[in-house]
Amino acid sequence: MSGAAWRPTGSLETLRLRALMLRRAREYFAATDALEVETPILVRSAVTDVHLESLEVRRAGGERAGFLHTSPEYAMKRLLCAGAPDIYQVSKVFRDGERGRLHNPEFTMIEWYRLGIDHHALMDDVERLLSHMFAGRVSPAASRHLTYRAAFEASLGVDPIDGPVDELTSALAARGADVPAVLAGERDALCDLGLSLYVAPSFPADRITFLHAFPASQAALARIEGAVAARFEAFWGSIELANGFDELGDAAEQAARFAGDTAQRARTGLPSHAPDEAFLAALGAGLPRCSGVALGFDRAVMIATGARHIDEVVAFPAERA
Repeated sequence: MSGAAWRPTGSLETLRLRALMLRRAREYFAATDALEVETPILVRSAVTDVHLESLEVRRAGGERAGFLHTSPEYAMKRLLCAGAPDIYQVSKVFRDGERGRLHNPEFTMIEWYRLGIDHHALMDDVERLLSHMFAGRVSPAASRHLTYRAAFEASLGVDPIDGPVDELTSALAARGADVPAVLAGERDALCDLGLSLYVAPSFPADRITFLHAFPASQAALARIEGAVAARFEAFWGSIELANGFDELGDAAEQAARFAGDTAQRARTGLPSHAPDEAFLAALGAGLPRCSGVALGFDRAVMIATGARHIDEVVAFPAERA
């Protein structure tokens, strides 16, 4: 290594702020009676989610040792199934193929679960945590709560859930989007494109926008309520900060969703991964009614500092690790 490549990309001032914000996060959870937990970073099962890819770890002889987790979600829910109270975790997580202004393959996630509340109450919890972490640095305006449907109607003039999929394609094309032919008829993929290009960029950059009532087809690990999922994402401007669910506790339904992921991976040529059987077994034993959320801590630091790139708020990004 030569030149300045050994140096950290984040300033000492920023690293001090990171430490302060982490301390404040732990203060908040302690004050709200959440137990800090630790779960394995090296896990036996990769995620089946078609939007994520796990990093594989192999031993010197070539034998697979496991995968670096993309989130502590499955293990934390196993703790809840075993009788844990409200819990939280500050964890390093890893996602293959993710690099850019807002992405580093290794990043810091704060994930937590609250018993007996729904995802609407959890949005308020997210707002209180961020306000505590931002104190003295950022003074957010009043947060916004917007349904997925309303956000698309406001930005693109279409109903993303019940409207004809061709209208979604036409609306994107009318705004100048390059819509690949492979996305024709793929409602969720077209919605993802519209959200990233037009909907999220329309959110104000001085407050949190909670986008909720996602299409049922995008439920992930959330409960489904009719045509929509009990899921939300928290944005600051166009930056996605958090993803939360009123958690699905039905093991059979979760297994069916994993099977759907596997089938979609096969159709799109992605690697096949077996579902996490320990997680499914825990759900079979019983998950208490709860809601959970994962928050990207590095992005929160970006907002607190006004940074434009994730490299500005970490000590050593992937290329300098």
